[in-house]
Amino acid sequence: MEFSGLYILCGALLLDALIGEASNPQHPVAWLGKLISLELKSEPSGGARRRLFFGAVIVVVTCIAIVLPVWLGLAFLLSLNPVIYIFVSAYLFKSTFALRGLWKAVEDVRLCLQRNDPAEARLKVRSLVSRDTSGLSEEQLMSAAVESCAENLCDSFIAPLFYFAILGLPGALIYRIVNTFDAMIGYHGRWEYTGKFAARLDDALNYIPARLSALLIVFASGICRTDANGSWRTMLQQHDRTASPNAGWTMCSMAGSLGVELEKNGEYTLSGGNAALSNTVVSQSQAVMLTSAGIWGLIIAAVEALIGLAH
Repeated sequence: MEFSGLYILCGALLLDALIGEASNPQHPVAWLGKLISLELKSEPSGGARRRLFFGAVIVVVTCIAIVLPVWLGLAFLLSLNPVIYIFVSAYLFKSTFALRGLWKAVEDVRLCLQRNDPAEARLKVRSLVSRDTSGLSEEQLMSAAVESCAENLCDSFIAPLFYFAILGLPGALIYRIVNTFDAMIGYHGRWEYTGKFAARLDDALNYIPARLSALLIVFASGICRTDANGSWRTMLQQHDRTASPNAGWTMCSMAGSLGVELEKNGEYTLSGGNAALSNTVVSQSQAVMLTSAGIWGLIIAAVEALIGLAH
């Protein structure tokens, strides 16, 4: 079907803009999280190799078990009714990204700080970061919000659209499955070995999107009248300061754009300038994030239009 990719993309973007995220019990990613939790109950006892193998198997099996039936079902829908196919595909694609949800999560933190309620802000910021938020100061909460605008721009929007453009809806779904595995078990600690495959695969899948996200922040900085030169310079000079091979690119680009220092105690300090962190800076990070996403959405729409014309 000509231009089906463009229609699905536009439908998914419209759903995200108008509706945002479904409540957790109804959200496909919440269902995925429950499925992963059930799978983890079968984790074998024993050494690291057994758990590494188990972790790799459940990621691969989950991808196949979800994507194959979806692909076959959508192929049937396309032959039955192209309009229904577009609507269902758009809904499923929207479940792989959450731009409005990211903006709202950051906005919730910003509003708490604006009304001088750091205790509530510490609770709200838990949806954005994995660190212990109980002792964070107001400045550290602002830093966490700005960091999230930058880092989560990649996995909440840029990467899903990137894989949709390359591999269609199955590509976006596979990315979201791997990213969810990484979020649940990809950290050191209890799931260190079981989650290692998911963590490494997530790093690989985000390698290109993270760098694209950083470049988009640079371009968006020029449009938003923040510091595009500082964004470019900080990104090139400091991207390797984080343990993650990908997160440093986007966070450094945002730090330089806003001229601020972003810090995670004991982990990294990203020095984009000497400007003070404030609610205004958090708002600027949201504007840069949305502008970056807008640029990327237009690029992917153009790609899908060209693919439609080629058909």
